[in-house]
Amino acid sequence: MFTGLIQAIGAIERIETAGVNRRLWIERPSEGFDSLVRGESVAVDGACLTVETFDGRCFGLFASAETLERTTLGRRRVADRVNLERSLALGDRLGGHLVLGHVDGVGRFVGAQRRGEDFWCEFDILDSRGRPYLVEKGSIAVDGVSLTVASLEGDRFGVAVIPFTWHHTTLSERQPGDPVNLEFDLIGKYILRWLATREAPAAPAPPGVTLETLRQAGFV
Repeated sequence: MFTGLIQAIGAIERIETAGVNRRLWIERPSEGFDSLVRGESVAVDGACLTVETFDGRCFGLFASAETLERTTLGRRRVADRVNLERSLALGDRLGGHLVLGHVDGVGRFVGAQRRGEDFWCEFDILDSRGRPYLVEKGSIAVDGVSLTVASLEGDRFGVAVIPFTWHHTTLSERQPGDPVNLEFDLIGKYILRWLATREAPAAPAPPGVTLETLRQAGFV
């Protein structure tokens, strides 16, 4: 579980490809990551990965084929910078929103425009099935960054990014057309799923015991 409050930006030192899987080696940030342990979860651009090992100043994380297919991590290259967040501990402040690190899909960065001190950013969702999960003033994680949906128009949404977030995440490095990881609001996804299940037509009741069914079963 994460909050979407990025703790550091790390650079990919090397990438090991093994068939359909990958291992990403990321330079350990100077602050906040000195106590990492094997088996710990770290969100990399919003995708929850497990720390497997350490190598000097780097830590290695495994990315499965499913993760590479559903996120931007399969497109990352050596020297790319990524957003990092360690998993939430019980008792920590929840300053963002509940984020699982289970990316729903890839979106596209449309562009950013400075508005005074903050930045207005727009993104497109590339799979319209995600549209019902977007709610104005609701939450969304973009590359692991907790943001508030400020506008909605079709498959495009806009967010206002405050100066601190702009300067302490990779959002400021995105160029129009760049892919980004999207995770929709956890609570909204479960509510819509529950409603869809509730509204689904009930399965037909199994036939009761009749003389014919007893005859077919060989009892009479």
